[in-house]
Amino acid sequence: MLYLDNAATTPVRPEVLEAMMPYLTRWYGNPSSHHTVGEAAAEALADARARVARVLGLRPADVVFTSGGTEANNLAIKGTAIAAAQRREDGRVHVITTPIEHESVLESVAYLERVHGCAVTRVPVDAHGRVDPDAVADALRDDTALVTLGYANNEVGTVQDAVALGKLLRDRRVPLHLDAVQAAGWLPLSADELGCDAISLAGHKLGAPKGTGVLGIRGRIPLEPLLHGGGQERGRRSGTQDVAGAVGLATALELAESDRVEASARVSALRDRFIARVLETVPSARLTGDPVHRLPGTASFTFAGTSGEAVLLELERRGVVSSSGSACAAGSDEPSHVLVALGVAPEVAQTAVRFTFPRWLNASLDAVADAVAASVAAVAEPGR
Repeated sequence: MLYLDNAATTPVRPEVLEAMMPYLTRWYGNPSSHHTVGEAAAEALADARARVARVLGLRPADVVFTSGGTEANNLAIKGTAIAAAQRREDGRVHVITTPIEHESVLESVAYLERVHGCAVTRVPVDAHGRVDPDAVADALRDDTALVTLGYANNEVGTVQDAVALGKLLRDRRVPLHLDAVQAAGWLPLSADELGCDAISLAGHKLGAPKGTGVLGIRGRIPLEPLLHGGGQERGRRSGTQDVAGAVGLATALELAESDRVEASARVSALRDRFIARVLETVPSARLTGDPVHRLPGTASFTFAGTSGEAVLLELERRGVVSSSGSACAAGSDEPSHVLVALGVAPEVAQTAVRFTFPRWLNASLDAVADAVAASVAAVAEPGR
């Protein structure tokens, strides 16, 4: 069985398990406890924080460990907007995003709009899923508290021009939050180079366990916590920290960063060959997302005249596991909000299939492309 759904989750790397094990067995203490076992855990937590900070180009104090990318996005968006509103006499603020974001971004913004009366601008994207920085500039207001968007889209793999957006917003002193859950391990993550003020990661996309995540956010950005209690994470996220999870995430992030440039180039070449072969052999295939500005490990298509779920079942019969889009929306009968925002007809959006490759991929995907062609042919409507 060939697993090509790495955007949904990745296996835990052996090096990560090895790094975590001491903090699940011998040094299992609460890092807030003032005894030998607790202090050993606290030292490991501090070391993990510093290691993550180095990759993100931030200070250790700017690193907040979370339960995953969804919590990191919620904290960045709600925490920043609510804190900004508290500092305004009228209590009103404005947030900018796009319609193709992950549900954790879209629902966080919708919550602010519904419960806190936050004004929201959803800047449209082009047919490939890219947002025009000039359109973001035009949407800015005096009360804009945050711009939040995905560095790379989780469904179609389109990569935004984060550097241009970061420069634009830095000049206007508006915070930029990047959901980098899919970008981590493939694209540069230095907050200084990107010009962002907050960045979200999820460990299970990198070879760390599920339930681990991080929000890197500059200390100068006011942040209202979502979780209250013991004041852990410098008051930004209460709750006893998962020390082993933090160590695992830091290890996975460092490993991914160490060979990121080589892996991105290698997988991009294999991805491009795979895309070309699918488009050549499947008449109904249409590539979704940007053909150039795309994650190295993502190839996504629609196959008009089929059912995406039927194609997936046929692929699995042939030994290939992939997906129809975001795992967080699995089971939904609705067409992908991402593809609809790109101008894809709803009935065609429901034929989508996404292939996401592992970082260690080093062999031709021609056999997978042939399986795609056979699977589409098996379920296509007559005459398609």
